[in-house]
Amino acid sequence: MAVPVSQAWTVATYVLKQKLKRRKRYPLVLMLEPLFRCNLACAGCGKIQYPAHILKAELSPEECFKAVEECGTPMVSIPGGEPLLHPKMPEIVAGLVARKKYVYMCTNALLLKEKLHLFQPSKYLSFSVHVDGEREHHDFSVCREGGYDVAMEGVRAAVAAGFRVTTNTTLFDGADPNSVRRHFDQLMEAGVESMMVSPGYTYDKAPDQNHFLGKARSRKLFRAILSNRKKSWEFNTHPLFAEFLMGKRNFECTPWGMPTFSIFGWQKPCYLLQDGYADSFEELMEETEWSNYGAKSGNPRCQNCMVHSGHEASAVDYNFSSLKGLMVTARRYMFPSLYKDADAEKLLNEWRPAHATPLVQIAAQPATSSAEMESVAGD
Repeated sequence: MAVPVSQAWTVATYVLKQKLKRRKRYPLVLMLEPLFRCNLACAGCGKIQYPAHILKAELSPEECFKAVEECGTPMVSIPGGEPLLHPKMPEIVAGLVARKKYVYMCTNALLLKEKLHLFQPSKYLSFSVHVDGEREHHDFSVCREGGYDVAMEGVRAAVAAGFRVTTNTTLFDGADPNSVRRHFDQLMEAGVESMMVSPGYTYDKAPDQNHFLGKARSRKLFRAILSNRKKSWEFNTHPLFAEFLMGKRNFECTPWGMPTFSIFGWQKPCYLLQDGYADSFEELMEETEWSNYGAKSGNPRCQNCMVHSGHEASAVDYNFSSLKGLMVTARRYMFPSLYKDADAEKLLNEWRPAHATPLVQIAAQPATSSAEMESVAGD
């Protein structure tokens, strides 16, 4: 199974409680963003485009714990920035584990091997390593030569030390589905527990705005990648969300499903859009005009979005909204489908890389030591 049984049970009972309380909107995963500074300068992100005084700021452990208790979700994802640059990250993680929260600490893994000794293996902790494809594609995507080798070295070290390790792969226009499938093989051979894959979104601050996928291209790409899958592949995304990416289902966005808390407060309305901030989680839920977001709203910023932070919670909610949803999901978990699809196989075999302009490259200071990396974008 892609996640421990105890985690699946915790999430299931939590969602059922929300349903019994007849809550239409409830959070599933807290996106806890304790800092924005990073030791990479990826063209599809742009977090480090913030001014220096913002990049130096960070949440304290107490602020993190308060947000977690306020939100009440069973799962916490820690993105960034690069969380391993936060000097109190081991304390933050230990505090969340002590609260029995299932933590996915996102990392580019450039510092993972070096800092692994600061953490303790636990069923509540998973290192979610950002690996965007095979060596050449990953290094190009993160604008750092050699980044893939360092990341995979960190993955193997964490697996060998007994940690749960998952991966996160973001795909952009021009991705080769054959290469992505080989990438999945390499990740499973490295011993990762499971993988997550999602299309990139047109993040406003990203320097490169030309390589984000629209819905039609996303469905074509993910149909080629996720059909005729291998039995050895394990994914930690909801199976119906994968079907959504493949064009087999349609889900509306539920932006409240994965609320974001950062140094600015509770971000409206979601992890990817910044339309203001709330001082409390209650204010976020009650005062955000949710009808202004999602594909049905007509909001142009939402029309091409298919990312997991907006739609995976929708799949989970569907799971528990009816007997049909429960039965469909149960079948997917009990009898995993390989999604045999002759047309998708043909599409895969005939795939030719589309002509695309190079990704925008951002100059970043070369940094190899921990001290150098921790100073990048922070001084």
